[in-house]
Amino acid sequence: MVKMVVAGAAGRMGKRLIAAIRETSDAVLAGAVECAGHPHLGEDAGLLDGGGALGVPLVDSLDAAFADDAVLIDFSAVDATMAHLAFCRARKVPMVIGTTGLNAEQKKELQDASREIPVVFAPNMSVGVNVCLRMLKELAKVLGPDFEVEILEMHHNRKKDAPSGTALRMGEVVAETLGRDLASSAVYSRHGQTGERTRDEIGIQALRGGDIVGEHTVYFIGMGERIELTHRAMTRDMFARGAVRAALWLSGQAPGLYDMQDVLGIK
Repeated sequence: MVKMVVAGAAGRMGKRLIAAIRETSDAVLAGAVECAGHPHLGEDAGLLDGGGALGVPLVDSLDAAFADDAVLIDFSAVDATMAHLAFCRARKVPMVIGTTGLNAEQKKELQDASREIPVVFAPNMSVGVNVCLRMLKELAKVLGPDFEVEILEMHHNRKKDAPSGTALRMGEVVAETLGRDLASSAVYSRHGQTGERTRDEIGIQALRGGDIVGEHTVYFIGMGERIELTHRAMTRDMFARGAVRAALWLSGQAPGLYDMQDVLGIK
C-alpha cells in the first residue's frame, strides 16, 4: 500500500486526485494540504470529492500532513510547488509534480533536487497525451524538415499560464527530433506584417474560453497534404489517474528526474 499526500487538495485537480486514490486498491490518502486561510481547512478531505469521510483532515502545511514513507502529489501553484520541493528534498520524500508554468531557474532547481530524491515531473499526466508525445517524435523523424509544424492548444478561461505546459512539451519533442532549439524556433503570435514563415518556425498558439479541460492539435503541413494529431481531454479524471499511477511507480525508485514516459515504459 502506497501512502499519498495531495497538495492543492481542495482545487479542481486535488479533488479528482482524492477520488482517484480512493478508487486505487494499492493506494491510500495519507494527507491533504491547502493554502493558509482556505475555508475548508480542518474538514475531512474525503468529503471534498463528494465521497465518504477518510479520516484525513485538510491542513495548511506539509509538516502537519505528512506520513512516513509517503509520496507527495502536487498540482498546486508554482510558488507553492517550489516550497514543497524544498520540503521533499530535506525530508527525502518522492514527489510527483503536475504544476505547469515553471521558469528556467525553477526547472534547474527541480533538476538539482532530483539528484537527491525521485521526482516525476510532467506537464500532462494523461496516458493518451504521453502516447501522442511518442507518436510526435516518430512523425517528426519520418516527415523531417519538409513539413512545417504548428501547435494549437485550447483550455478553460481560468488557466493562468499560456501556452500550456503540454503544448510546450510537444514543441520541445518536435524541435529536439528535428535538431532545433525551441527557444529560438517557437513563434507564439503573429500579427501585422510578419513576413513569410521561416523554414524552422514552430508555431504555438493558445485559445482560452469556457470550461474546456484541454485540447491539443499538432499540424504537420506539407505541400498538398496535412497530418493532424489531436488529443482532447473530456474530464480531469485521466490526469488524476495518471498522477496516481506515477506515484505508485515512483515509490521505491532511485533519485532522478522522470516523466510519464518513464512511468509508462515507452521512452
